[in-house]
Amino acid sequence: MILVTGGTGLVGSHLLFELTKTNASIRAIHRERSDLKQVEKIFSYYTENFQEQFNRIEWFVADLSDISALDTAFENVTHVYHCAALISFDPRDYDKLFKINCEGTANVVNTSLAKNVKKLAYISSIATIGQEINSVIVNEDSDWNAKDANVYALTKYDAEMEVWRSSQEGLPTIVLNPGVILGPGFWDSGSGTIFKTAAKGYSYYPPSGTGFVGVMDVVKLLILGMNSEINKERFIVIAENKTYKDVLHDICEKLELKPPNKELKKWQLSLLWRLDWLASFLTKKERKLTKNSVKSLQEQKQYDHQKIKTTFNYEFEPIDKVLDFCTEQFIKETS
Repeated sequence: MILVTGGTGLVGSHLLFELTKTNASIRAIHRERSDLKQVEKIFSYYTENFQEQFNRIEWFVADLSDISALDTAFENVTHVYHCAALISFDPRDYDKLFKINCEGTANVVNTSLAKNVKKLAYISSIATIGQEINSVIVNEDSDWNAKDANVYALTKYDAEMEVWRSSQEGLPTIVLNPGVILGPGFWDSGSGTIFKTAAKGYSYYPPSGTGFVGVMDVVKLLILGMNSEINKERFIVIAENKTYKDVLHDICEKLELKPPNKELKKWQLSLLWRLDWLASFLTKKERKLTKNSVKSLQEQKQYDHQKIKTTFNYEFEPIDKVLDFCTEQFIKETS
């Protein structure tokens, strides 16, 4: 029995689609109010017989903080894909982030140990990848420094420490550190907001860039890693290092809109995060821009993906093709 956490999210729903192509028994845990129709929609992007595949999933209501429910959900489970996480960069959300990302992961790995699970595959983030002193190129061994990390990165790093602890206690593990994951269907959250941002036709674009990867590449590598003999390893998962300017330009071209042509300067970003703080203070709405996120927008990190390419002899789908597919679905659903 395979168990997937976070099955209603971007990675989890695409992972379930791939897993339901096999003969494996599949169970997915979800919160009581989560939207299973969203998962069906993801399936419909890739096959006409999506209902048949979707019906192969055994859905189980469980919160990561509910140890009793997890104990029941993990009954007869042999392999666990832990994809559940909260994404927020608002410092006010630290306690929620810690509870879900760190404590939730601790509960997953402790239950896996108690149930003698054969292997755990965990989705982390390049947010937990460190820096090099004399180079902009970073890899899995680059030193981590929590000093300027945002709250999301801090809790994902703590979650990784829980996974490494479990590996020392005998649970075979593999950790993937994906970059910005591009995929269709979740236009109001995570990387999906990039498409909505592009559609608004802004003139300005953020400086710098980061590593990008298609969701299907993440899913395929998760499965390859789970089915391999690899243990106690982490892998950067990006297809390409790209600037935000280039990504927004590509999306705007596909949307037949004028692309942004003005780079946000350092002083403008400094002003914007302060205005965002004030607006959030007055309205109590979630922060969209913080001091740490502004700093990250100015970093020149280049992520090295050679380890995973060599280990699995894997070739990533070009980001341009990923954007083609995502933009096609975005147009269908928003026009």
